[in-house]
Amino acid sequence: MSPQGVVIYGPPASGKDTITAALTRLDARFTLLPKLKVGTGRADGYEFVSAEHLDKLRDAGRLVAETHRYGNVYAIDRQMIEDRHAAGYVPVVHMGNLNDLRRLIGRTPDSWLRVLLWVPREVTEQRSRSRGDVDTHKRLTAWDETLTDLETSTDAGFFHLRLHTDRLGVDAAAREIRGAYDRLRQAGCPQSQECRP
Repeated sequence: MSPQGVVIYGPPASGKDTITAALTRLDARFTLLPKLKVGTGRADGYEFVSAEHLDKLRDAGRLVAETHRYGNVYAIDRQMIEDRHAAGYVPVVHMGNLNDLRRLIGRTPDSWLRVLLWVPREVTEQRSRSRGDVDTHKRLTAWDETLTDLETSTDAGFFHLRLHTDRLGVDAAAREIRGAYDRLRQAGCPQSQECRP
């Protein structure tokens, strides 16, 4: 069985957007799955929707995950994943907490390539301030929550790949993710055939 996509988990400013963009440039199969967003703030990587629209998707059972953070609501639409996968793309999903990540992958252990991006707290602060975030203190709180999440809810084998983005270049990180995805894809294929994304 071919994995459905790549899920990238990490604290704020760990490089999720930057590395995903590099991954897309490296290999056109990979495409960012925008999260639905009710609220304000950054638009890159999000699709703004009304609270009413989100209610309809929730009632239809289409929301794989829903997170309340920074005064906004973020959600992932199952249909958007299925549409991209059916078209031959590899959806890349960004996650900020493990509860949502576990809901996304469900009960199939290798249904998604699980990637952890990590940076020290001071790097999150530096990157957040340099990109002009007005809520850097909230990003640091989220970093603290991410560390607690990892320490209490995962073991050493939970992530297929762990990348320290303060030590590894963007393009090298993208190559690592592509390679890990292809290895996972081939591992799930019947020996007599080549899997497609």
